Amino acid sequence: MEILNYITKNGLILIPALFVIGEIVKGIEAIDNKWIPLILLPLGILGAVLLGGFSADAAVQGVLITGAAVYGDQLGKQIFKI
Repeated sequence: MEILNYITKNGLILIPALFVIGEIVKGIEAIDNKWIPLILLPLGILGAVLLGGFSADAAVQGVLITGAAVYGDQLGKQIFKI
C-alpha cells in the first residue's frame, strides 16, 4: 500500500484507532454507514494535530491517516467477499 509511505511513523498508530472508532460508529443504528468516513475525517485530523502540532502538514497527515483507515477497511471487505 503506497499511501503508507507518506504517513509519518507517529501517525501510524492512528490508523487502527480510527478503524476501531469506525467499527463503534458502525454499530450505532442512527448513523448510516455512508457517513462513517466523514465522521472519521475530523477525528483523524485532530489526532494528527495532537501528535504533530498545529500545522498544515499535520492536517494533511490526518487526511492520509483517515484515508488509509477507510481504504484498509474497504479493501479487507472486498478481498474477503465471496
